[in-house]
Amino acid sequence: MRKNESKPVLETARLFLREMTEADLDDLKEILQDEKVMTAYEGAFSEKEVRDWLSRQQKRYRESSHTLGLWAVVDKQTGEMLGQCGATEQNWNGETVLEIGYLFKRKHWKHGYAIEAAKACKAYVFDVLNQNAVYSIIRDTNRNSQNVAKRNGMDIVDHWTKHYRGVDMPHDLWRAEKRVCDEVFLWYSENEK
Repeated sequence: MRKNESKPVLETARLFLREMTEADLDDLKEILQDEKVMTAYEGAFSEKEVRDWLSRQQKRYRESSHTLGLWAVVDKQTGEMLGQCGATEQNWNGETVLEIGYLFKRKHWKHGYAIEAAKACKAYVFDVLNQNAVYSIIRDTNRNSQNVAKRNGMDIVDHWTKHYRGVDMPHDLWRAEKRVCDEVFLWYSENEK
C-alpha cells in the first residue's frame, strides 16, 4: 500500500479527497482501463489517454481560483485510492456548467463511496464556491451514476446527444439547487445562540 502525501481537499466519515499526483497513475489505470467501469465512455482508455486525463486534472488544480478537478477518493483507514470524484467545469450544449463527476474501481462499487464523495462535493460547490446549482452529466444508459445523482438530490433537467469516440451518446443533465430554507435555518440557528 502506497501513501500519497497530497493535502486533502475534502473529508467525510470514511474518505478524504485530495489532488491526484503521478503516484496515482497505477490506480487511475485500474479505473480508466477497466472496460466495465468505462462503458459510458465506449471502452477503456489507452496509456496515453490515462496520462492525458491525469494531466488535465493537474492543470485544473493549478489554473482554478478554487480547487477544481477530479480528486483521488481515498479510504481513511487503508490509504487506498478507491476512485475519483470532484467538481469540474464542463460544456453542456454550448454552456459551461459546474459538474460533479465520479468514477470508482469496480471492486469498490456498491459500498456507498460514490454517494459519500458526491455529497461532499455538492456541499463544497454550495458552501465554498458559493454556487446556487450544481450538475452531473450522465449517459442515459448509466444506471449506477443515475442512482448516485438521485441520492445526491438531483433531478433531470435536460437531454443532449454528445458525439464522442465516433459514437452519438445521449446524456441527461442532472441538477441540484442550493435550498434557501437551509441557509435561512442555519443563519437563524447561529444567530439565536
